[in-house]
Amino acid sequence: MNTALKAPSSTFHLGGDLPVRRLGYGAMYLTGPGMWGPPTDPDAAIRLLRRAVDLGVNFIDTADSYGPDANEQIIRRALHPYPAGLVITTKGGLLRSGPEDWTRRDQPYIVPCGRPAYLRQQVEMSLRNLGVERIDLYQLHRIDPAVPLADQLGELVRLREQGKIRHIALSGQPEVSIEQLERALAMTEIVAVENLYNVADRAGEPVLRYCEERGIAFIPWFPMGHGALAGPNSILAGFARKRALTPAQLALAWLLHKSPAILAIPGTSSITHLEENLRAAQVKLDDKEMLEIANIAASVPTWRPTPPAESSTQEQS
Repeated sequence: MNTALKAPSSTFHLGGDLPVRRLGYGAMYLTGPGMWGPPTDPDAAIRLLRRAVDLGVNFIDTADSYGPDANEQIIRRALHPYPAGLVITTKGGLLRSGPEDWTRRDQPYIVPCGRPAYLRQQVEMSLRNLGVERIDLYQLHRIDPAVPLADQLGELVRLREQGKIRHIALSGQPEVSIEQLERALAMTEIVAVENLYNVADRAGEPVLRYCEERGIAFIPWFPMGHGALAGPNSILAGFARKRALTPAQLALAWLLHKSPAILAIPGTSSITHLEENLRAAQVKLDDKEMLEIANIAASVPTWRPTPPAESSTQEQS
């Protein structure tokens, strides 16, 4: 076993032509309670976004459903006109009903809408909200089982041909499967996949490896187990103290070492935590430490969203 300390590459080229740093920022938490409405302190959100860019972040993840729309709008307020090299990825294809629908108490938790007219509308809205003429990376937020995948991707391809999208990606709740990804790749280039993955929940590792082998970016959401791995009483706290790190830094460093295809997008509304998280890019871990961290985290309870029943709406190819 190679136990040498490893420093992972800091950059990934999305689609071969968009260089981004592998430790970015997930903006979802810059919204109101329940990821609904504008942030309670817009000025603080603006300061955080500007600080992230000052610290070298050039990959920011958002979605039209965060707010809805408010998250894209606060990014525009904070950063437009955007600095050269900043890549903002947004998503469309999920419906929201109110601030309680993502609290895990109400069902269904995930309601996709992949109708072509709706996807076109949402791309146009995101262009307006972000103040751009082209979205560098646009993600189908979830494949809609009630709409042929060819129709969903076909509309995004048309938008790409019209210059409104640069690259297309897929997101999954909880994940895009290899079978779905292969079907998508048969229709068009897919440059990134955003799936649930962290050191405590590694069920999606086959998709991660599939992406790594094909030069597709893998963006893990819940990178810190929805906070379960990040707190001061986290199960990783003891190991983290030995390395003079926070548990969040350890969990993020583990992801960056796990695969060169991973683009980590930790979210926070705290500038202090933002600065701490970004220092994870400098952490070096050897193979023994990687295994030990994974074994420690294996006992952390995990949670995965349950999409609505699909028995009556079987996806067509």
